[in-house]
Amino acid sequence: MSTPHVVVVMGVAGTGKTTIGPLLAAALGVPYAEGDDFHPPANIAKMSAGTPLDDADRWPWLDAIGTWAHDRAGLGGVVSSSALKRSYRDRLRAAAPDAVFLHLTGDRELIEQRMSERKGHFMPAALLDSQFATLQPLGDDEAGVSVDVSGTPEEITERAVAVLRRLEN
Repeated sequence: MSTPHVVVVMGVAGTGKTTIGPLLAAALGVPYAEGDDFHPPANIAKMSAGTPLDDADRWPWLDAIGTWAHDRAGLGGVVSSSALKRSYRDRLRAAAPDAVFLHLTGDRELIEQRMSERKGHFMPAALLDSQFATLQPLGDDEAGVSVDVSGTPEEITERAVAVLRRLEN
């Protein structure tokens, strides 16, 4: 990409944001920030207990991610955030207007399988239904692209880099 943008890697739990994010950052030559690291302990405890977050829980988390993205404006970066609702993406864009969203999409069965195989993550597979129910895909007026998560992490990253480059043109 010719201009260093901040790319927000978004999608429901289990799509590979934490896997693809660092690979994408390395391919673009920019830093990566793990969105889960911006959650306050109360949010992690709530999700670990199998309780979905509500918007009041998410606002401080989104504001922290937005601050990071704002601070990287013009420098580039990749950060993960589920960003499931348009209002969440609008909040991130309010802090970082030039942010570009990379929506990792995929077949529910594949995502559920990947969630069941990961170890030590606080988000239980039981919350996947609430994630899909909350998801509002990118609108035509939003700066961003979607990439299917089938294949290896390297293949997904290659597709992501290719569509992000097309977005630049």
